[in-house]
Amino acid sequence: MPGGRLTQQERQQIALGLADGLAYAEIARRLERPTSTVTREVMRNGGPTAYRADLAHRATERRAHRRRQSAPRGSEAPAQAHGRDAEAVREYEETFTTVLIATGTPKMMARVLTCLYTSDAGSLTAAELVQRLQVSPASISKAISFLETQGLVRRERDERRRERYVADNDVWYQSMLASAQGTAQLADTARQGVGVLGPDTPAAIRLENIARFLDFVGESIARAAEQAREILHTMPEPTAGGAGEAKPGRG
Repeated sequence: MPGGRLTQQERQQIALGLADGLAYAEIARRLERPTSTVTREVMRNGGPTAYRADLAHRATERRAHRRRQSAPRGSEAPAQAHGRDAEAVREYEETFTTVLIATGTPKMMARVLTCLYTSDAGSLTAAELVQRLQVSPASISKAISFLETQGLVRRERDERRRERYVADNDVWYQSMLASAQGTAQLADTARQGVGVLGPDTPAAIRLENIARFLDFVGESIARAAEQAREILHTMPEPTAGGAGEAKPGRG
């Protein structure tokens, strides 16, 4: 399997694959590259509908040039815990960030989430995020405020009374509940319009259909979140033979 950076020819093959409607996995298979490499390449260069091979190639060269200029001479990448490959970690973080952006998460918020998700502690202080992302404290504060409204992070104090931002096993559950609540509120608002516009009018019928759809979706999200939490948050129960059975837990 080839390694290193994508060549201009490979980027042209990606563009052709996208034009043919191929999935990222199929394009990656033809290039003998990881699917994550193709996903990251496309999403950081305009997405599947706007990707251009020549523009992507020039943009990558500019980013590499900026990284070389910003790196202090003689500096080395900090050692990674657990013997991890620093370059592989950086590439993965870029992939995760671009996928979050593709789902609608603003760029800085996506970068903060990626930092939290890929840290072994699952929590970082504002100062640690500033250092890792090389951005201003104000940018971190704004990103955290947004992520809190989405239920994706929470704050807590550590033993030194420092405020830490946490992304643990429960944040996606809380985020799904927040999403379900928002969907329910939208359904209620749509249903209010039925009375305002008249129950037998085309507009009111449309709003009632929207409300019924949103009711179903919101209830399904909440129910699935509860079920997933019960099934996936399990604790191994030790046995005499060393093997364990899973029992429900709250993680």
